[in-house]
Amino acid sequence: MAATAQNHMEPLRSLEDKKDEDRDEEPEYSPFYGIEKGLVLQEAREFNNAQVDPRKCQQIITKLLYLLTQGEHLTKTEASDVFFSVTKLFQHPDVHLRRMVYLVIKAVIPSSDEVIIITSSLMKDMNSRNELYRANAIRVLCRIMDPGMLLQIERYLKQAVVDKSPVVAAAVLAGSVRLAAQSSDVLRRWASEVSEAMSSRHGPVAYHALALAHVLRAGDRLAVSKLV
Repeated sequence: MAATAQNHMEPLRSLEDKKDEDRDEEPEYSPFYGIEKGLVLQEAREFNNAQVDPRKCQQIITKLLYLLTQGEHLTKTEASDVFFSVTKLFQHPDVHLRRMVYLVIKAVIPSSDEVIIITSSLMKDMNSRNELYRANAIRVLCRIMDPGMLLQIERYLKQAVVDKSPVVAAAVLAGSVRLAAQSSDVLRRWASEVSEAMSSRHGPVAYHALALAHVLRAGDRLAVSKLV
């Protein structure tokens, strides 16, 4: 009887196995399939509306970021249009939308003339009580500003190196590694703060502080050996 019942179950098992195989063979479709730059740029006009839908704007920014990471090139005019449209989203209080705005600004990389336009918004976020706003604003500034602008906000960044929030401190230290190539003389004035950050009990802060110290002392073998 048991053998007979087992034999009756075999077709069912075979059918289930076949369904599993068919399911494994089903093609996976990307949610970004068929996205075209022209259409996405048209959708980006949504950013200019007086009343924007934050969720819709996040979806549009996600498409823009996808295109850029896939190697799609924006002309100077297209990049400027996107940049100016995105800056208007700083007026919206949605936290998730703000994080997407930071990402797309870093991806577009505005010109030095355009950076001036957004500086006030980023500086406002740098002084926010929201540590994520502060950290992300610092990351964006470190990505887009030139050496001349660094001199204007050096005091804020220097203080942020030893900020009580490890998220903020790690952000400015990581961003400063990028700035070191053009502004090493300015960053060397932060030696005391960087040294203090290297002793932080927060791993990311200590790690990025060590990385920055190494970059700044790269030309001095003795100084580098003292880091070990």
